Amino acid sequence: MTPSGGKKQVPTLIAAPVRVEAAGNKPKLIEEYIGRVNSGTHAVSIAHMHSPAGWQEPGQTPEFDEFTLVLQGKLRVEYSGGSLDVTAGQAVVAHRGEWIRYSTPQTDGAEYIAVCLPAFSPDSVNRDR
Repeated sequence: MTPSGGKKQVPTLIAAPVRVEAAGNKPKLIEEYIGRVNSGTHAVSIAHMHSPAGWQEPGQTPEFDEFTLVLQGKLRVEYSGGSLDVTAGQAVVAHRGEWIRYSTPQTDGAEYIAVCLPAFSPDSVNRDR
């Protein structure tokens, strides 16, 4: 029993990420550590992204908040009314229900961590057609 009287749990090791197919005009590597695919977690997803130079995905209006931390390169985030560039050491929050489109305009692409609440799913991203 735990000090609070509840059932004792042990930490769950995520031994390795699972590669998930990405949308966009060029191949992008998505390594999901926590989420619907790798851990069966619906509350949150955490993925390590590697996108090449010139990559762009379709616009989307997701049903989740997305928190993105750029580790290397530059990630461009277009939104209704403008765009902003997020560089290494910066983060951006894309709010559920708002239209956005991500791309990597620099020659070295970008590496970043994406956290989605609730977890990303193809059914809840609502990509442009």
